[in-house]
Amino acid sequence: MQTRMLGPGFGAEVLGVGLADVVDSDAARDAVREAFDAYSVLLFRGQQVTDELQAAFSRRFGPLETGKVASLGEGTPFSILTNVDRATGALVAPDHKESLRARANQLWHTDSSYKREPAVASVLSARVIPPAGGETEFASQRLAWDRLPAEVRERLHDAFAWHSYSHSRDQIAPHLASAREREAMPPVCWRIRWRNPANGRDSLYIASHTSAIEGLAPAEGTRLLAELMDHITAEGHTWLHRWQPGDVVMWDNRSTLHRGRPWPATDHARLMVRTTITATAADGVDALRPLRH
Repeated sequence: MQTRMLGPGFGAEVLGVGLADVVDSDAARDAVREAFDAYSVLLFRGQQVTDELQAAFSRRFGPLETGKVASLGEGTPFSILTNVDRATGALVAPDHKESLRARANQLWHTDSSYKREPAVASVLSARVIPPAGGETEFASQRLAWDRLPAEVRERLHDAFAWHSYSHSRDQIAPHLASAREREAMPPVCWRIRWRNPANGRDSLYIASHTSAIEGLAPAEGTRLLAELMDHITAEGHTWLHRWQPGDVVMWDNRSTLHRGRPWPATDHARLMVRTTITATAADGVDALRPLRH
């Protein structure tokens, strides 16, 4: 296996090893896991992706989430991201819930930080790609932590923040998160710094789901979060992936932000399938939890 750097200090294409190799070989799995911990985002090109292969590959790295309530993948290992009405095959209208969800996914975020069991990794495969737009952009929260002034790192070292699914959805439309979703996914509190046990590297851990910083007045917390988001995603520190047929991207939710980019959604279909791997003690999740709440 070889790797080729893609982004500014993070992100790499994996060469010589594909999804099927990881399913069949512990050595391939271990090599990919080492690269994942080192580069945070991995690209596999030319994959013959099926739901079964994507799920089997993902399970090699930990237990899988089930699709969240009221989503197209509810009760399955898959999150279905599409602007196609599965009943009719037609493209959905701009005010359709799936269109609004796509807009919410265009906010900088890390997957499942709003869940009681956060995610270590996501695996996304491109099934139908528009001719233009619809890219996925990444930013490194680990490199952003390293760039912070020492006094800011000290301030944030033991700070905690609240994450809420409804907080990010409310930024798009007040009705986007249903009452059922709000009840199933109440706010959770996590440490702002996530340490990777494999290499001892620290990362910021915030997202568009982050609603407040514990112990700070709302206005002060909102201001600090905005400053941190601008710092993480500053020009020159992001990487934009332009999808090709057969692409699969795996990323570390502990150490990256990502966002989808717009495309002419009323003219062109887009279908992406994501599997999400739940963080375990081996991924450092226990240190995220506050002593209270």
